[in-house]
Amino acid sequence: MTNDDNPRGYRIGRADHACRYPVLVDEQQIGRIFRWHGGWLAIPAGASEPTRQGDGRDGNQAAARYLLAEYRAGRITPQADTPNPDPAADGPMSLLQPRLRDTDRNRKAARKAVAGLTAYRWAPLAGYPGADNPWRVWCQLCGWEGNRYWSHLRGRNGNPPSPYRHPGCIGADKVRAVIPAYADSPND
Repeated sequence: MTNDDNPRGYRIGRADHACRYPVLVDEQQIGRIFRWHGGWLAIPAGASEPTRQGDGRDGNQAAARYLLAEYRAGRITPQADTPNPDPAADGPMSLLQPRLRDTDRNRKAARKAVAGLTAYRWAPLAGYPGADNPWRVWCQLCGWEGNRYWSHLRGRNGNPPSPYRHPGCIGADKVRAVIPAYADSPND
């Protein structure tokens, strides 16, 4: 698609392992955007420090528009769209996502979250980012890979999470049948 066909002038690409989305103009990367603690941040191509650009549902578009404006003003030199290197390729995965502070509280929450993922047959593909930040996970039931929020996967008030996992996964009845944690729940 050319930018003449795209009224926005940019395209948001697929998230990488760190849940950062490339923003592309004519298939050249002008930066990356990502969600962190409710806000959307943008990192221009060639820079390393993010700036907060938007919040909520349309925050990703605000962050992408910021990058586009910087590009059009000549302050960003586009680059070929290359994925960020996967830190897991260099060895064991860190318990915590690098942007999350290494504290006793965060390590305790991360261990609890990883145990919860294991119980519901998810596998983390990156360190724990906090409950309300996107976390790259793998579905052990069908092989799907994508971003989920721990706050959505953990269930509420002693109840298990929804058996609906993601588009294309096995049905809710099959999920309940293959995951023992659903049978152990008094409220399911």
